[in-house]
This record gives sequence, C-alpha cells and structure tokens, in this order.
Amino acid sequence: MTAYQDKSRHQRTTKPAWRPTFHLTAPHGWLNDPCGLGYDPTTGLYHLSFQWNPKENDWGNISWGHSVSRDLVEWETSPVPCLKPSTQYDRCGVFTGCLRSTDIDGNPGALTHLYTSVGHLPIHYSLPYTTGCETLSMAVSRDGGKTWKRPDCNPILPGPPEKVNVTGWRDPYISSWPTMCSGSDSDLYGFISGGIAAKTPTVFVYSVNPKDLREWKYIGPLVDVGLNFQPSRWSGDFGVNWEVATLATLSDDEGTSRDFVVVGTEGCKETGHQPKRAPRGQLWMSVNPRPEGRSTSGALTTYGFAGIFDHGCFYAANAFFDPVTRRQIVYGWIMEEDLPDALRHPQGWSGLISLPRVMSLMTLRHVKRARRSELKSITSIETEGDARTGTCTIRTLGVQPDPRLEKLRANASRRQTDGSGLKPEKFTLPLTTSKWELDAEFAVGNQCTSVGVEIDHGDSNYTTLTWTPSTETFQINRPNPMPDSNINNFPEKAPHTLFTTSDPETGTESEEPLRIHAYFDMSVLEIFVNDRTVISTRVYPLHEQCAGVRFFGDANTTLLRADVWDGLGVMH
Repeated sequence: MTAYQDKSRHQRTTKPAWRPTFHLTAPHGWLNDPCGLGYDPTTGLYHLSFQWNPKENDWGNISWGHSVSRDLVEWETSPVPCLKPSTQYDRCGVFTGCLRSTDIDGNPGALTHLYTSVGHLPIHYSLPYTTGCETLSMAVSRDGGKTWKRPDCNPILPGPPEKVNVTGWRDPYISSWPTMCSGSDSDLYGFISGGIAAKTPTVFVYSVNPKDLREWKYIGPLVDVGLNFQPSRWSGDFGVNWEVATLATLSDDEGTSRDFVVVGTEGCKETGHQPKRAPRGQLWMSVNPRPEGRSTSGALTTYGFAGIFDHGCFYAANAFFDPVTRRQIVYGWIMEEDLPDALRHPQGWSGLISLPRVMSLMTLRHVKRARRSELKSITSIETEGDARTGTCTIRTLGVQPDPRLEKLRANASRRQTDGSGLKPEKFTLPLTTSKWELDAEFAVGNQCTSVGVEIDHGDSNYTTLTWTPSTETFQINRPNPMPDSNINNFPEKAPHTLFTTSDPETGTESEEPLRIHAYFDMSVLEIFVNDRTVISTRVYPLHEQCAGVRFFGDANTTLLRADVWDGLGVMH
C-alpha cells in the first residue's frame, strides 16, 4: 500500500481501495481498448482481450491481455499477454482488433484474431500519415485460445486503400451486413476505422471471403459526414477521425431494422467536453444504404440519425454478436484519465473494461411529445408520424446492462421500497459496501425542478445524480475528498428527456417514468437512464464503504420503486 497525504484533512497511511472487484481489469499495468471479443462454440467460452502494457502503468509496449468466461460475469485472466510485439511488422504494437471463431479458411474448431500491426510510431490523426505504419495481420489459435501463432502470410493488407489520404486506418472489425448483401448472411464484411484527411472521418469497408480471411477487397468509405459534424447536443461531435468502429443491424419486435455504427471519435471540438479530458467521444449513428448506389464521394451509406453512446469516460467500444442470446454485446474501456499521475502510478494499474451492454433498436409508439423539446429538434431519434392519431413512432438506440449481470446479486443483500409510492425526500436505503446496484423509478411531476439520487460516501462526501426537467439534462456531481490532489471531479452531463404517449383509443396521455439503473464498483459508476442514456464515470472516495442512497424530488414527484443490491460479486 502506498502512503499519501490529504493536506486539507489529516495524514493518512494507506491509499483507498479503488480497484474494481466485478469489472474486468488487467493483472497489473496499463489497460485500454477491449479487443478480440467473441464466443467459441467448441468450448462454450467467451473471449475478451484488451490492449495491455504489462511492463508499466503507462501507455506503451501495447500487447493483448486475454480473458475467458462462461457467462460474461466471472472471468479468468491470463497472467501473461496472448499477443505481444514480436515481429518486424508489429514491433511497435499489437493494436485493436476482432475475433473470428474459425480458422483462416473458414473452418470451425479454431479461433482467429485480426488486428492492427504497428511498425511505426507515433500515430495520430493530427500528424501526417506514415505509409506502412499500420497493417492488417492475423493470429490463429487451435487450442481454445491458450496459444496463438501468426501465419506466414502476415500482414494480409499492407495499408490503406491506394490514392486515399487517410488520417488513420486501424481497428479491424468483421461481421455480416444483411442490408448490404440483400439479406444473405453468408457474405462477410470488414470495417477499418479512420478518416479521409481534410474531408471526413469514416470507416473503410471491405468485402471479406469467409472461406479465406486473407482476401479483403476494398469497396468504399461507409459514410461522408464532413469534419466535426455535430447535428445538435443530442448527437455529439463526430470529430475528424474514427476509431474502433463496429456495425450492427438491429431489429425491433415488429421486424423493423436499422443499421447502427458505433464509433470512437477523435478531434472533437472542446466545447461541451470535459475540460481535463482528451477531446474525443463515444458516439453512434444510424446509416441508410444509398438506394441509388454510391455518392460521388463513393460513400456506401447516408446519415440517418445519431446519438452519444456514453457521455462519460468510456471509449473504444467494441462489440460482437452473441450466438447464445442472439444479441449484440458491447464492451468499452473506462479510463483512469481523471486521476493524476501522482495517485495513478503508485496504484500499479490503470483502466478497466466496462460491464457488458446489450444494444437494441428501441421503438416507442404513440408518442405525443417530449418533456420540453420539440421532437424534430431531438436528433438522436427517428420519428414516423401518424396523421390519424396525431402521434408518432420514435426509434433510437437502446443500451442496457446485459441481463446476465443479475448473477452478481447472488450473495448481495437486497433492500427495497414497499412499492406503494413515496415522496422521494423521505426515503433512504442504507449501504454497507461500495459494490452495489440500484434500480429506481420516479413519476416526475409537471412542476418538478429536480429529481434524483444522492450517494453518501461518508465524511459529508456525496455523488448526486440529478435530472433537471427544465433543461432536459441529467447531471452527475462528483465529490473530491482530497482537494489538493488534482483529481478531476468536473460534472458529467447528458441531454435526456421523457416522452409522453397518448392512448390511441381513449386519448389518455401519460409520461414515462424516469428510470435510473446504476452500478457502483469501488471507484467506477455506470448509469443507465431509461435504457437509452448512459454515463460512465469515476469516483474516488476515501472510504471503502458507501453509507447509503437518498432519493430526492419535488412538486408531486413520487418514488415509484427502488431496489438496491448491496455487496455485488461473483461466487467462488
């Protein structure tokens, strides 16, 4: 344990326990992007790799750590990298990539990693691109992921498409794309993230031979939105270069489908971003194939609508289609960016992998209005009007915790309201640990000025989760129990509204409740609001136990229900 001094209070002899317990972390050292996600039907194991520097607690020497799980809840992590810089073409790093549960020739019984092999550094969207710095390579495992071997054909692509001046070209992702291949799931597509210099961030799309993963044929850029495209505060800034792009076709219960691309965005304008964090974001976009074919720029799709996948310190979202649940599962890197080096270095580790999230096409029918904004001004939704009822159908990206996380509750203590509805300011649920889950719903009165939850960390240190109806803003205020430590506790903010629906038969109107679903794990807080607004953040308390959660609200606001599971963890 490393000593530090809180000069504003008193001398302490031990550092607080900030290392998460049920989130995936590296054994030690620096961790960033999740990589190589997938399911192996031969062994029944899920695989998750991550960029890892096992040598020190800073970025560098980028290798891949490797973990396996049977349920996405309890993970077994190798103490050594599964891939590390060891050849001429990846001597500077094994960067982000994906997993295919076949061998190179498409045969089952093996696993194949596809990754960005880096032969030159530095690489950055703001620097002139060095030809050959990023190439596409593979590694194959025939023993369930225990060992990996690079084939002699590496690298399988020597760099970006010819005659394209790129800002970046990395982070391969492969999947089927039913919309593009006219409903045939046999065709495979490759997506490599980056941008076209002075023009647009984008994804470079390839057709991939599923019977020979060495065969990639470039077919064009995914979309052309221009530089720093920012439709509104509901959609974020799409920057100048994209990283770790994934694409999924999602359908609702009536069979309506939309194509969504999830991207890490670099080069965002700093307005509206955390002042102490890098100017980047984690966004999503719905794209539509061009009915008339490609545009003059060669783009394969057009922009539909867009939103922010996570409004906090979550980045590099990576995904895979889970054949067990038939859902698209997403993981991301939750950063240590808010912690100054003087505190980060001594703890011996940095960064973690988020909890698994499920993406869906969220469809809300018979919508009359939002709390304050005009529906047409909310650029994170698609609206389809119904002239007969005067309402509309709304579609957006839904993001919720994977239901399998309920396994974490097995040994937890559950505390809950009696279900009769309470005035929020009169109710508190006690806590005895810093490993808990909260699920609460509020009926928010028309005259309500603020509503939410206050987390008590002890010693008058609180984290508050507040929704302000007048500005349609959800905000997290974080404490800093060590004022002289330079911990970043700048508030996290996200636009969020509630929708009112009208019964098509009676005309009765009702507003959806505000739902706050949160997980806290020692120093990481992940919050899901109505399963469509997500904020991940870091809170660095002095104590290892939270004291409780208090609910607040005014002007006829009612706490409909609240459940807390205190002491989350995996069974051993």
